[in-house]
Amino acid sequence: MSNDNNGSGTGFTLNDNRSGKSYDLPVMQGSTGPDVIDVRTLYAETDCFTYDPGFTSTGSCQSKITYIDGDNGVLLYRGYPIDALAEQSDHMETSYLLLYGELPTKEQKQKFEHDITYHTMLHEQINYFYRGFRRDAHPMAVMCGVVGALSAFYHDSTDITDPKHRIVASYRLIAKMPTIAAMAYKFHVGQPFMYPRNDLRYAENFLYMMFGTPCETYRVDPIVARAMDRILILHADHEQNASTSTVRLAGSSGANPFACISAGIASLWGPAHGGANEAVLNMLEEIGTPERIPEFIEKAKDKSDPFRLMGFGHRVYKNFDPRAQVMRRTCHEVLDSLGVRDEPLLEIAMELERIALEDDYFIEKKLYPNVDFYSGIIFRAIGIPTSMFTVLFAVARTVGWVAQWNEMIEDPSQKIGRPRQLYTGDTLRDFVPLHKRK
Repeated sequence: MSNDNNGSGTGFTLNDNRSGKSYDLPVMQGSTGPDVIDVRTLYAETDCFTYDPGFTSTGSCQSKITYIDGDNGVLLYRGYPIDALAEQSDHMETSYLLLYGELPTKEQKQKFEHDITYHTMLHEQINYFYRGFRRDAHPMAVMCGVVGALSAFYHDSTDITDPKHRIVASYRLIAKMPTIAAMAYKFHVGQPFMYPRNDLRYAENFLYMMFGTPCETYRVDPIVARAMDRILILHADHEQNASTSTVRLAGSSGANPFACISAGIASLWGPAHGGANEAVLNMLEEIGTPERIPEFIEKAKDKSDPFRLMGFGHRVYKNFDPRAQVMRRTCHEVLDSLGVRDEPLLEIAMELERIALEDDYFIEKKLYPNVDFYSGIIFRAIGIPTSMFTVLFAVARTVGWVAQWNEMIEDPSQKIGRPRQLYTGDTLRDFVPLHKRK
């Protein structure tokens, strides 16, 4: 393939050595980031598909929501840097931005918060739905089931062709996800469900439903609430990752939004995607004591050893994770506020952080602590069990999934997802009757 415009970026010429023919492929340019070669007519013209396992070199859609520049450590929501939003905004304002494309006015923000707040309760019969699960069911399994079942309780907002239905479903999902998550936790530990409170803000309400009980008044720690709010912002969207692509693919068939988000939760459950902060805690438990850290550092440096330090570096961010700096400051604020530095796993984590920021090997390899490293520590410090880590990720990512789903539905060029394949199986064979097979 050669560029037919001497680097101008307007098109490429594909030379087919089989037939001697040449094909012109146009180049599409976004507002920023790499250009994209348009191969939509390639199969019709050449009788060939492109081959791209994992679609890591394939643009599946056009989007105006999130932009990532992994080489330079950039993450933008609708053009706004993630650190600016995490430090100066809040989750509700950021959610409005992701959904509507602009920061809200004071009146718009108040109305949005009101509308979300008054959708936080669940249909009362859903309480009985939880009883169908075993007490030891993984909370993510419960999340998949309950969110998928919402369409059976809220079928008045499943017509994806109706803009009003879409916005009601979107608000319901954003509002009810913390309630569903907290109920999954309460069911798991055998405590009564706590109903949401309209006088609390989004992150405060979630913490109240998680840790409150009917026996006594629960006071939400403002520093912990602010930390949770930042975690929700930092994880709200991350471009076309596996779970977001799953939501879009499911939605491309016309499936209802509750089913699409349930599919996204199932994808997020995979340890290669949403389980990274859980893996960090498992690694800290494996290390066991601060004294053993040098031993595991050497194991990590040994290419022949399968051990890997979890929570360091990032497959997308080749320099640094822009979310990690905000999360690092937040992590230390929480630890200082709660005074839990004598907890063994947190001691190990803090020593690992110190080494990673000073050791030449880590600096050279750019193995800096990432957002999952710090979020796992925060969750541990505030008493959230490891099994709930990915659930919190799902709560945070819901607004991103919803925004991406809405954008896809409203895109006139969107089609049902239908990836192609390179077939390597048997060619045409004659059927042999059972009595003649040897």
